[in-house]
Parts: sequence; structure tokens; C-alpha cells
Amino acid sequence: MASIFDSIDDSLRAWIDEQPLWFVATAPLGADGHVNVSPRGHDSFSVLGPHRVAWVDYTGSGVETIAHIRENRRVCLMFSSFGARPRIVRLHGRGSVHLPGEPEFDEVVALHPEHPSTRAVIAVDVTRVSDACGWGVPVMEMTDERDLLRLRAEQRGPDGMAAYRADENATSIDGLPGFP
Repeated sequence: MASIFDSIDDSLRAWIDEQPLWFVATAPLGADGHVNVSPRGHDSFSVLGPHRVAWVDYTGSGVETIAHIRENRRVCLMFSSFGARPRIVRLHGRGSVHLPGEPEFDEVVALHPEHPSTRAVIAVDVTRVSDACGWGVPVMEMTDERDLLRLRAEQRGPDGMAAYRADENATSIDGLPGFP
């Protein structure tokens, strides 16, 4: 049985900070749309308060998270312990997208290492916090972060990244507006 919490307290924040991998799930409003679940890593996630979190969103092969949040704001984040102590935590809420030059973008980006693939900040007003046992999750060991995203972005350079986003991130797989 899942436990429901009123907010993200210091203990939960510390546990979230320890997790090297987490997932974000979104979906469009249309019944024929695709549910999207994306893995996230690197030093990109911040707990901003007891009911607010955000992460630095990197340029990727798709733009579903941004498109879905812009359409309906619904989002669920899932953190899972792969260490000895099993645990799963889900943060449900309403997301918003913040672009370079906006105060929230600047605030969150400043909390993390600079990354040449940064395209936006996603902030979430958390409406529900729950945890579950995680007994079925395997125990695994974190060995390293992949640096491929950084290397590819550095290869492309700022102009190449802008061109890539214009070509590959303009619309979601469901045809929703993505990254400007």
C-alpha cells in the first residue's frame, strides 16, 4: 500500500537527491495520443520547496514532455531506489516550461553544472507525493554518467543545437507544438 505525504520534507528531499536516475511521464489529452516516459539523469533535478520541483531539460531526440506539459500540464515523476533499501516515490503535479531569459530558467540552471544541451527548465507544482515498497525493483550499481549528450552538443555547437531543435524538436510524435 502506498503512503501519501503532504509535501516533500527534508528527509524525502535527501533521498531524492541520492537517486542517479528518475523518470518523467506525460500524455496528451487526445485518446489516440501516446503516453511518454523518459529517463533522466545527470545533476539536473532540484527540489525548490515542499510543493515545487524543477529540472534542467536537455535537448533530446524528442520533445514529448514539453509538448504534453504545454498542452495540459499533467506530469508524474518517479524515483526508484536501485540500492539495498527498496523504495519508489512518485511526485504528481502540474508542470510549466521555462525558456532561457525567464527568471525560473535562470534560477534553476544556476543550481546545476553548465550543459551545452540545455534547452528549457521544467517546473512542477507538486499536488501529490506517494511512496511504495519497491520490492520488485532490482538492486543495481551506478558506475558512471554517460557523457554522450554533452559531447554531441559540443560537436554541434550552439548554432547546430538550435538547428537540431528546429528540425527535430518542433513537434511531438502526436503533432503537438514542441520547442520554439
